[in-house]
Amino acid sequence: MKKKLSRLDFINMKQSGEKVAWVTAYDYWTAQFAEAAGMDMLLVGDSLGMCIYGYEGTVPVTMDQCIYHSEAVRRGAPNTFVIGDMPFLSYQVNNDEAVRNAGRFFKEAGVDAIKLEGGQRVCPQIRAIANAGMLVMGHIGLTPQSSGQLGGFKAQGRTAEIAVELVEDALAVQDAGAFALLVEAVPPEVCKIIRDRLTIPVYGIGAGVDTDGQVLIVSDLLGVFQAFTPKFVKKYANLAEVTINALQAYVDDVRSGRFPEPKHCYTMIEGELPKLKEELSKRLESK
Repeated sequence: MKKKLSRLDFINMKQSGEKVAWVTAYDYWTAQFAEAAGMDMLLVGDSLGMCIYGYEGTVPVTMDQCIYHSEAVRRGAPNTFVIGDMPFLSYQVNNDEAVRNAGRFFKEAGVDAIKLEGGQRVCPQIRAIANAGMLVMGHIGLTPQSSGQLGGFKAQGRTAEIAVELVEDALAVQDAGAFALLVEAVPPEVCKIIRDRLTIPVYGIGAGVDTDGQVLIVSDLLGVFQAFTPKFVKKYANLAEVTINALQAYVDDVRSGRFPEPKHCYTMIEGELPKLKEELSKRLESK
């Protein structure tokens, strides 16, 4: 049986230079496959808004949606470290609401940690959740929930001024009690500085190789999400093409009568068909 990693395991992996591999997952079957592949962590990201529900962004995603999908992922990957993603306005209002909503992930979905976006401005919430006994992962750089303030889905930290702010955010998130940090869409040089300055693990998505591990959106990795492909994505499969081809083959078989074949059908017990016809004949004649 696969051993579920813990916070201490991730710290030890950082210290030994062993990379952590993780992806997003939104459903039971993806979680099953990811655990079978040996994934270290799974993030039930609010990216499910785009990848599952077809929203234009992550802002419309609700707590209930995140909980439902986290429950499914937990069932599919019982021996993998699972992180629930705090959706927009589930933690920004005040500390009490942040703790209450974080607690829902643990109580209702059985996650191992939660993740929230933002640097210094959300440190009070990080501290409150951590003080309540829950593991918190920070997320800085390109933070999709606040992409409007950032000028859209654009790389962050490309100037010295903004890069300094990111380093300060990273240190503040660590000091607030986060057990790990995700850095998104940031130049590799900046991410390396952050990784080298922090004692907690620093993971990246679109932030170069100098991290303690990598995460990708599973729908991008598998070639399922078709709306756009970020620069930092490497597609390891093209399931969209495979799926469309399979569905087209099914349509063709149905329309041509090639499906179903006899091997796909159930048969009556030998000798029962004549009895059926005889019985139907009698009943119809009696009417």
